[in-house]
Amino acid sequence: MSALFRKHAAPAAPDAPAAWAAPDAWAAPTGNPASPDTDGPLVIEARGAPDPATWVAEHRDTLLDFATEHGALTVHGLGLRTPADVEAVLHGLADRPATEREAFAARDVHAEGVYSSSVWPPNQPMCMHHELSYATRCPGLLLFACLRPPTAGGATAVADSAAVLRSLPAELAERFEREGWLLTRSYHDEIGATLIQSFGTEDRGAVEAYCRAGAIDWSWQPDGSLRTRQHRPAVVRHSASGLRCWFNQIAFLNEWTMAPEVREFLVEEYGADGLPFNTRYGNGDPVPRDAVEQINKAYEAHTVRRPWSAGDLMVVDNIRTAHSREAYEGPREVLVAMGDPVRPHFAGRAAT
Repeated sequence: MSALFRKHAAPAAPDAPAAWAAPDAWAAPTGNPASPDTDGPLVIEARGAPDPATWVAEHRDTLLDFATEHGALTVHGLGLRTPADVEAVLHGLADRPATEREAFAARDVHAEGVYSSSVWPPNQPMCMHHELSYATRCPGLLLFACLRPPTAGGATAVADSAAVLRSLPAELAERFEREGWLLTRSYHDEIGATLIQSFGTEDRGAVEAYCRAGAIDWSWQPDGSLRTRQHRPAVVRHSASGLRCWFNQIAFLNEWTMAPEVREFLVEEYGADGLPFNTRYGNGDPVPRDAVEQINKAYEAHTVRRPWSAGDLMVVDNIRTAHSREAYEGPREVLVAMGDPVRPHFAGRAAT
């Protein structure tokens, strides 16, 4: 049961889609990531056998415009093969790489801003979320690169966060927009990300300095473990489009999203207050199971997906678009590259 959180190798990352046209550089786009009634996200077909970094650099502005407009797109046929290819593409698209801090699961680091998928059991889906939505600085741009597709499943689905917000029950959305949300975490050596994986250090002074700068409350437990608590907005405004977006990990990191037997095991092992992560309303009230189900139902209504092919690149606007990883079989190597860190614009009145 606790194996769902233990650090055994098992990647996690996203799926497909993309955008527009230029004579011989790519094929016409298909799909629409903002629409729930299509069978997949927007896709560009990169024609020929281009050098990935060169092709991306030549079409940088258009790709980024499409990501802003549609939230996500996939470039098919780009021929990505190695972490070095992914690093080169990141430098071609992003102004600067983003370093992951406050990770909730272990990853391998391939280069600055380039990581393996999160360690997550292959038979368990990774629910919809925005990368580092609980941090004061998060990547504005995500790149997912498929070096080796699984034999079955493993799609990285996407969902339009503005559409999700509009479809949530009004009372629930308004309360979270008014109060924000709380994330509580307990760092255990045997479960989830370690202090070094989350903060880049085990030094207590450095961890405390990070928490102080990031508006995170912390406490060291008698056994030496760390517990943290942070208050964040649940709704933010996209800096380019002005759209109000449901931007958080309220459902994904909530105790009711865990399999019942996993939750029972973890509560028995660490206590109700010692779960690796949990979420609450901004005033500290527990989030009931039915609220988590309503959030996940809204995500499902706006989810689109397409299977991975080797060499695919997915470009994701991290504020506009949530992503997930579906269960899979066989080996799967999908890298994630993070770029252009931002401080999200708050649309609600939650404290930060």
